[in-house]
Amino acid sequence: MWAQLITMRLKAGKDDELVKVTELLRDSEQPGSGLLRSVTMRDQSDPSRIYTLVVFESEEKAREREQDSQREEGLKGARALMAEIFEGPPEFVDLTVVAGD
Repeated sequence: MWAQLITMRLKAGKDDELVKVTELLRDSEQPGSGLLRSVTMRDQSDPSRIYTLVVFESEEKAREREQDSQREEGLKGARALMAEIFEGPPEFVDLTVVAGD
């Protein structure tokens, strides 16, 4: 398994759009992409700080997913909304899964 932790900062007053963007991202997912799990979380100490953990079968499957032109088309709406609700680009941390369910 392989994972990425994605960190974003939500602009003030954009709480309602956060759920919408997660739905758009979920809807853009293609069967067989290798995605095992995606969890979006909010920092209790700093509610503007948003974390998404995505877990894949392997890094290879995740990188193939990044290059999927069909998925790219489906992401246009999500990316436009993300540009409106988040401050700056997301930050990515690549992770090797050591243990997990």
